[in-house]
Amino acid sequence: LRRGMCMKKIIAIASAAVLGLGVAACDSAAENEAEDQIEATEEVADEQIDTMEDAGQITDDQADAMEADVEADADAAEEAVDEADPQ
Repeated sequence: LRRGMCMKKIIAIASAAVLGLGVAACDSAAENEAEDQIEATEEVADEQIDTMEDAGQITDDQADAMEADVEADADAAEEAVDEADPQ
């Protein structure tokens, strides 16, 4: 039960961060900054997932699923940033 909560928290935090940054972008400089932040957030989430896996808190399959969710959220956020950029 604890593992599921950790996974949900990581995914929720990463999703909120990347989607929030996507909405904030409004020009090329902001778009680049937002995309850099999205990538940084994705890297932090992946590191947390790896740490949980290494500690035996989650299985390899759970880690793979979590990483796929984080990547999908990051991709969606980057698409939102691209669509928000009027240039």
